[in-house]
Amino acid sequence: MTAPTADTQRRLRRLNLMMISPLLVAVGVLIVVRDARSWLDAFILALGVVAALLTFERWTANDVFRLAIPCLLVSAGVWVYGALVAGTGTAFYGLSLVGPHIIPQLSRLRGLAAVGLVAFVAAVGATRLLLVHEDLPEGLINWVVLPAGITAVVTGLMFPNKRFYGVVKDLEEARDREAELAVVRERMRFASDLHDIQGHTLHVVKLKISLAQKLVRTDADRAEEELREIHALVADTIAQTKELAYAQRRLNLSAELENAKNLFEAAGIDVRVDREAEVDAQASELLGQVLRETTTNILRHAQAGQVRITLSKSGITILNDGAPDAPLPELSGLSTLRERVAGDGGELTVEQKDGTFLTAAAFPHLRPQGAR
Repeated sequence: MTAPTADTQRRLRRLNLMMISPLLVAVGVLIVVRDARSWLDAFILALGVVAALLTFERWTANDVFRLAIPCLLVSAGVWVYGALVAGTGTAFYGLSLVGPHIIPQLSRLRGLAAVGLVAFVAAVGATRLLLVHEDLPEGLINWVVLPAGITAVVTGLMFPNKRFYGVVKDLEEARDREAELAVVRERMRFASDLHDIQGHTLHVVKLKISLAQKLVRTDADRAEEELREIHALVADTIAQTKELAYAQRRLNLSAELENAKNLFEAAGIDVRVDREAEVDAQASELLGQVLRETTTNILRHAQAGQVRITLSKSGITILNDGAPDAPLPELSGLSTLRERVAGDGGELTVEQKDGTFLTAAAFPHLRPQGAR
């Protein structure tokens, strides 16, 4: 399981702990106060409640098997004591929570274990009826039907619950794979750009060198001209490669915007684009570079569910959720762009707060007169 997936499941289980624990405690206290006839009864019934709470807490931590056997033995013993000694029909409370939280987590024989749990609860209640003469229909309901039925229902409900967490895991893993695939696509596009720059140049250089070799003895001036062209071509290619490596190659903002939308949607991220005005042509190229770098950073470093891109005449703002609580790694691409944006009279702002990450680039000198 990947770290983001495990973290999502932990948050969901922790939410269950905060929401359901008070209810479990309240019911447990009510049972002890109402049904305990002595301090010994209260102590033993409380043990069953504690076993249930410990099991639930370990379940929310995805570590239920650490205390599974002790909690099962204690809660089963409490039910035996309550039914055969104390005459407390609600003593199965602890067992009806401990068993259902453990059984669906078993790797095999879950169905058999569930049947065995319900059968044990019913058998203890039936033993009570054999030892103590009570009204049979009422006793059957109080000591067999209700305890076994409630245990069966709770156990049955925990199986879909386990499946729910399985679906969450599958969805998160699928999203992680989509994000990784989107990053791979971005790398492939970079490689394609590099190939476009260098592949064509190398092919042309090869042809010109062959031509210069043929002309060197027959037409020295023409050969020299070819060599000058080769030198200029290589120098231009070096410059273009450097621009590409440092995200300085001329980009089309509209194409980058469409590409960002496609990448985010492929990664399962909801993206919204707001156009407040047409971007000034002077800022379009740098804003495209900011958008490309931010898109890559979101896909690589965040677990975003939503991204909002706002375009104005003089700037762009990209806001995403899913930012990690820990400090982000050094984003060297944005650092380089900050220098370039500042060099053109603009400013690049990067903020991380409350699980959101904001990247904004603006060129104040391009804002309309009177705009703040």
